[in-house]
Amino acid sequence: MKVGIIKEGKIPEDKRVALTPEQCEEVLEKYPEVEIYVQKSPIRCYKDEEYEELGIALVDDVSDCDILLGIKEVPIPELVPNKKYFFFSHTIKKQPYNRELLNAILDNNIEIMDYEVLTREDGSRVIAFGRFAGLVGAYNGLLAYGKRMGTFDLKPAHLCHDLNEMWIECKKVKLPNNYKIALTGSGRVSNGAVETLLAAGIKKVSKQDFIDKEFNQPVFVQLRSKDYHDQKDGKPFVLKEFFDQPQDYVSTFGELNNIADMLVAGAFWHPAAPVLFTKEDMQKEDFNIKVIADITCDIEGSIPSTKQPSTIADPLYDYNPKSGEVEDALSSKENITVMAVDNLPNELPRDASEAFGRQMIDNVLEDLFIEDKGVIERARITQNKALTPKFSYLQDYVDGKE
Repeated sequence: MKVGIIKEGKIPEDKRVALTPEQCEEVLEKYPEVEIYVQKSPIRCYKDEEYEELGIALVDDVSDCDILLGIKEVPIPELVPNKKYFFFSHTIKKQPYNRELLNAILDNNIEIMDYEVLTREDGSRVIAFGRFAGLVGAYNGLLAYGKRMGTFDLKPAHLCHDLNEMWIECKKVKLPNNYKIALTGSGRVSNGAVETLLAAGIKKVSKQDFIDKEFNQPVFVQLRSKDYHDQKDGKPFVLKEFFDQPQDYVSTFGELNNIADMLVAGAFWHPAAPVLFTKEDMQKEDFNIKVIADITCDIEGSIPSTKQPSTIADPLYDYNPKSGEVEDALSSKENITVMAVDNLPNELPRDASEAFGRQMIDNVLEDLFIEDKGVIERARITQNKALTPKFSYLQDYVDGKE
């Protein structure tokens, strides 16, 4: 079986890779029937020479490989027909900007296995960059505050050599006493954000203390779904029911709108679920949140101010709550500063790639190379120029009907 590691072609560029040089070596030792070919890339965080030094084959063209591993969406002109691909397709939520990509995948008889839906039988994901999105997303929120207030200046994460240097930078953070940060979510993303906030010396407190007490230091609260949602009919919150029928719930996050100074949004959001707060809420005089680090980056999703993604090079923009429009970053104290970078793990590409490849080896490759116990099948979106049954709900999206 020939496996090709493709060069990333999406703009803005992504430096991550599915397997590091050392991990390629490990895979070849563990699976002697597998061959790995690395497509040459001038931007990858691991240089071509690092693969070559370990005897990993470097090639210009990977079109003779059976399976192609990437990270971000493959540009349509670069798709190789009749291949099996692994990458984040960003289509399962019917993202409009990738409809043409999914159509091209179907037209070219490509099987796409999406990392986002590589799962165990219970539905839990086996591979993700979530921790690194959380680590960097919370860091960028702190960076945004420092720039907004002019009180400290953090080196951008993508200019740090690695995660350790980012931790050192966190020591520069100086927030006022009783500065309150609300963090949503309890998964990989949010737990990564917790690591950064703690590294910056910010104390974690309970929701009730966050609401009721004043502190002589900055604090944050980590909110699970049950902490800011209620059933419409007044029945107790049930997590499985919330996941299955989010439309039956309402957001209670509004009780924090006049308390929190910063929001770090790290919770997965389903389009049928209630929004955190509305545009009208943001126009109220007592809306206190002035910095929003939207790690989830759901455009026009649960947070009205996330109207567009930002970039690693230019991570911040302002949202004018009165007009509802995007303005230049830090242009007015009346505005809300937004961080909505949509490829945050790419700011620490070597660390993120190493962690991702470890999950790939431990949780995916045996199913791919030896016997699929369902991990691969559950992630297969297309086959034989058609959507697989599990993803048939995307048909109207593919047809342009929604």
